[in-house]
Amino acid sequence: MTEVYIVDAVRTPIGKKNGGLSGVHPADLGAHVIKAVVDRTGIDPSDVDDVVFGCVDAIGGQAGNIARTAWLAAGYPQHVPGVTVDRQCGSSQQALHFGAQAILSGTADLIVAGGVQNMSQIPISAAMIVGQQYGFDTPFGGSTGWTERYGDQEVSQFRGAEMIADKWDLSREDLERWALQSHERAKAAIAGGRFEGEIVPLGDATVDEGPRETSLEKMASLATLVEGGRLTAAVASQISDGASAVLLASDEAVRKYGLKPRARIHHLSARGDDPIFMLSAPIPATQHALAKTGLSIDDIDLIEINEAFAPVVLAWIKEIGADPAKVNVNGGAIALGHPLGATGTKLMATLLNELERREGRYGLLTICEGGGTANVTIIERV
Repeated sequence: MTEVYIVDAVRTPIGKKNGGLSGVHPADLGAHVIKAVVDRTGIDPSDVDDVVFGCVDAIGGQAGNIARTAWLAAGYPQHVPGVTVDRQCGSSQQALHFGAQAILSGTADLIVAGGVQNMSQIPISAAMIVGQQYGFDTPFGGSTGWTERYGDQEVSQFRGAEMIADKWDLSREDLERWALQSHERAKAAIAGGRFEGEIVPLGDATVDEGPRETSLEKMASLATLVEGGRLTAAVASQISDGASAVLLASDEAVRKYGLKPRARIHHLSARGDDPIFMLSAPIPATQHALAKTGLSIDDIDLIEINEAFAPVVLAWIKEIGADPAKVNVNGGAIALGHPLGATGTKLMATLLNELERREGRYGLLTICEGGGTANVTIIERV
């Protein structure tokens, strides 16, 4: 049976809104990590079969198939194609999945998978804002089938996060304690140099810009996002800029090109859940992945679950029974940022490096996504 290996994984530092990466064209952000993964692995770029990149709000500098543009901006051969994936916040994780599936099918041997997002230049939901000039107020309004099924109720990540906090009985204090821990873990990871093996500096941007000095007292002073709610900006992921990439290889490519893989793809899948809750799908997706593999959550040594909002992670921990000490051990998107289309392979780079540092065996990555879906990837260190 064909195996899929991760040969290397890299990312830019994650820039905060209007920070050190805000002026970089998305194609150049993508090109930077593509060149880094090619240089670090020593592959001939002519041997790459495809470039699969995640990106959300593909307009402006992110339009026109950013995967292809970024590859060409890197100066690499024109015969190598590219394709852009939008599975919302899990876009680059899905890019990794599509790349791995191409290798498993026997139709490819070397894939560069990754993602890019410059949220300073192109704000979240920019595509929907542009769509308003064509008469669309939301992606759903005007759809007979959608309205018959879900009505005209609000569909938003903010409402979904509040609903999750309510359903799983998560207090504001619970959420803020997790957010504070995210910042503390991220700052400790930066101080300890734990991200140095995955970050490829770009210009003056050399470290993640998101982590900040805060406290439970400061968080408690913030207004909630909605009246009577539990969420504040302190428990939400940060608006960010960045790019990330991984090199995937078949066992044949590993032998042919003398590559040294770092991990094997043990499992990949995706599942959906209620699109109104929107952010709860990592729960059934993880349950499905564990059932398919025969693993228990206790078999997993490290976990990265995207901190879109604190209740997403805390509800998942409650439902899955995971040890919180294994979850987002170097902080998450609340502290480090969430550059939408780049987050999946960014988290994979972090998971891979930390798994090696701890000499663990299995790592699990899952991300909640707009539309109520979630991907799960399980890797095994080699």
